[in-house]
Amino acid sequence: MRTTTPLRRALTTVTATATVVLIATGTAVAVPVPGTAAAPHSAARPLSAQAPSALRPVVELAAARLATGDLVAAAKWGTDSPIDDPAREQQVLDNVAAQAQQLGADPAEIRVIFRDQIEANKIVQRGLFQRWTTHPDEAPTTKPDLSAVRQEINRITSALVQSLATTADDRGAFTCRPELALAGLQVHHENHLDALHTRALTRALPSICGN
Repeated sequence: MRTTTPLRRALTTVTATATVVLIATGTAVAVPVPGTAAAPHSAARPLSAQAPSALRPVVELAAARLATGDLVAAAKWGTDSPIDDPAREQQVLDNVAAQAQQLGADPAEIRVIFRDQIEANKIVQRGLFQRWTTHPDEAPTTKPDLSAVRQEINRITSALVQSLATTADDRGAFTCRPELALAGLQVHHENHLDALHTRALTRALPSICGN
């Protein structure tokens, strides 16, 4: 899927000795970056070679959903369509709750998680609007079909609900937060997320680990 600022053409990569992934309680988990003195046991192993976290599919889908924010922003740019769309957001929340119930997952929990996904997506949209306002030469010159984009969002959303239902035990375990941090770091590294999408992904992840 192509976006106006593709995840795989982002501006920054992991350069510090540890990447800090914010989690729901407001605390943080520092994950050493391979190849630094802080990570002697994994120095010879790239992130892609490390054992994937059980939550990796969830984070990958969250990142994929965020990528659609680029397309939504491009579709809305220069129109009177607002970034905040309460009616659409409520429809999404109702749909994911219904799907969760069918899958035997907790509808209330899934609503909370998807509220974060929606807010994270809006971070991307607002960030791009600000960028394009400041740098008009970077603004999109064509508009994606918003209805087609929403079909893709719906597809990813359904897959994410399924993945959340499948990983309910992992998300409720005491190891969830470090596993989520590892998965976030791996997805960040492999997709070369820029600062905007990194901030949005950080916003999207905290509620995945329940209470």
